[in-house]
Amino acid sequence: MNDCTPRIGLVLGAGSARGLAHIGVMQVLLENQIPFDFLVGSSMGALIAAVYACGGDIYMTGKLAGALNTSLFWDVGIPRMGFVSGKRIEHFLRLITKGKSFEDLDMPLAVVTTDIETGEKIVIQEGPVHTAVRASISIPGVFAPVRYQNRLLVDGAVAERLPVGVARDLGAEIVLGVDVTFAEDRKTRIRNTLDVILQAVEILERQIFTQVTRHQATVLIQPRLGNIKSSEFNRAEECIAIGRECALAKLDEIKSVLESVGRFKSEGDQASV
Repeated sequence: MNDCTPRIGLVLGAGSARGLAHIGVMQVLLENQIPFDFLVGSSMGALIAAVYACGGDIYMTGKLAGALNTSLFWDVGIPRMGFVSGKRIEHFLRLITKGKSFEDLDMPLAVVTTDIETGEKIVIQEGPVHTAVRASISIPGVFAPVRYQNRLLVDGAVAERLPVGVARDLGAEIVLGVDVTFAEDRKTRIRNTLDVILQAVEILERQIFTQVTRHQATVLIQPRLGNIKSSEFNRAEECIAIGRECALAKLDEIKSVLESVGRFKSEGDQASV
């Protein structure tokens, strides 16, 4: 890629269990040779982006998600700043990111978190990848925050659930954004404390997204996951399938945009070269 070639950023947004749809979207993009130069992730999007950037197989990631018992990660204790200490999930994140630092990655990655004391959006691009992801998935009130460089960090979704603005700041001229929390037909069911916290965060995210984010993505991919709760990780296979379906529906639009800037050639064009 020369200096004049438009850079493409793939942005994966927040969504808890619904964020597993990112796996299906990425599978379709890779199967169809859709290029992207770097990844930006917030919350669950940061986790999926990090696994891929660390060299993880996106298909094996899907199988792992479908077989995972997430209750094993709930190391609940006496609440101080969160009901879950996060030590178990941090160990798991270290394993699936292969203990890598940002400096070790073949593909650039940016992880979005939020400074809970100042409200600032904090973008991490250095140090251990698992630490950044652990901060980015730390739902306030559920997971204990992460202390990082004299900051107290929580879920990236609090500041920016779909951080396309970060991708623009990093030089992306084309932004492929994947928003897994979009659902006009969603029926909210509040049954426990976790549902209350997740719904409160989502209301805030939706307001910010509507006002700012949706207009910045070149192509916006929005899997319809309205019938899946943020806590339903047991529906991983369904989320992945819906992600694939939505990405396939957007494929022609993506190819058209990339062809217009010389970043993609159709099969017919390739055959004629």
